[in-house]
Amino acid sequence: MSFLTVEDLHINLGEFYLKEVFFQLDQGDYLTIIGPTGAGKTILLESLIGFWAPDKGRIYLEGKEITKEPPEHRRIGIVYQDYALLPHFSVFKNIAYGLKKKYKHGIEERVRDIASALCIDHLLHRKPATLSGGEQQRVALARALVAEPKLLLMDEPFSALDSRTRRDTRLLVKRAIKERHTTVIHVTHDLIDAWFLANKVAVFREGHLLQFGPLDEVFTRPRSEFIADFVGVTMLEGRVKAQEHGLTVIGVDGIDFRSLDEAGVGTDVTLAIRPEDIIVSRGPLEQVSVQNRIEALLEDIVPEGKTSLLRLRAHDMPLSVLVTRNALHQLQLAPGDMVWANIKSANVRIVRDPIGTDIEPVRE
Repeated sequence: MSFLTVEDLHINLGEFYLKEVFFQLDQGDYLTIIGPTGAGKTILLESLIGFWAPDKGRIYLEGKEITKEPPEHRRIGIVYQDYALLPHFSVFKNIAYGLKKKYKHGIEERVRDIASALCIDHLLHRKPATLSGGEQQRVALARALVAEPKLLLMDEPFSALDSRTRRDTRLLVKRAIKERHTTVIHVTHDLIDAWFLANKVAVFREGHLLQFGPLDEVFTRPRSEFIADFVGVTMLEGRVKAQEHGLTVIGVDGIDFRSLDEAGVGTDVTLAIRPEDIIVSRGPLEQVSVQNRIEALLEDIVPEGKTSLLRLRAHDMPLSVLVTRNALHQLQLAPGDMVWANIKSANVRIVRDPIGTDIEPVRE
């Protein structure tokens, strides 16, 4: 039995809506939901907690239907990006808020335990206005977790934090949630949240769930060009030419790629390659594990903080490569240089069929 089941969910709020949403989670899953603004991500969270009644569909939690249950009976917690702390209460009272109705004893112990887990136990006497943004967010998380929700929902909880605070908060949240075996659904625009925290990912667009599954599956085998672009994967269309020494040979714009994935000779397929899975060098790497060596023109270098995105072109085929700042400095690269893109066959994934820009919603 699945821990959470969402079955054919439809909600129409005019400008925002959900249509035909199906998915299931096991207990302890950490699901990140990604997609553009207006995709319906927040509506999904608010329908799960009971703020919106669906026009159609059902929601089950631990096998029990909760579609029409009021929010206070669902034991689902939610954390928004604006914290929503009570300004006149201390940190302790903010965390303990609502516990008196649930517990007659042990409230202080519970508050101090979760505060310690999130490294805010030294702030319990303070008021929210005296805290940093990261500290306020951890108080909001503590308040949600201390009630021991069956399911924790988070709507872009780290978006207002600076990069260092965001990194530290992710680590604390991951540890606290793992210790409590909490099931989480986390809406985010930051793919690092997904990489660091999640074991499952859902991609939404215009109210539809386009892809749902294990993180590695979604991030390496996207089901559409839109998803590929959103998660940063290069998609290449080609045709299987041969099976050779346990590898599948695929021709793409006059270049042969070798993949560990299997597909029949003569089959039209789409390849998916992540930018961090390509090694750039001045000459072809002679490593046995590298079966794909492609000479390409470096068209552009796009700085992205501690990394840079290299835009390459081989014949008419574009490739994107993510490199560290240190690697870029060592290679002394500049636009116009000829380089080699080296890719292991395990990192050339075959998507089952050629894909277009639009697909049907996921039905699990």
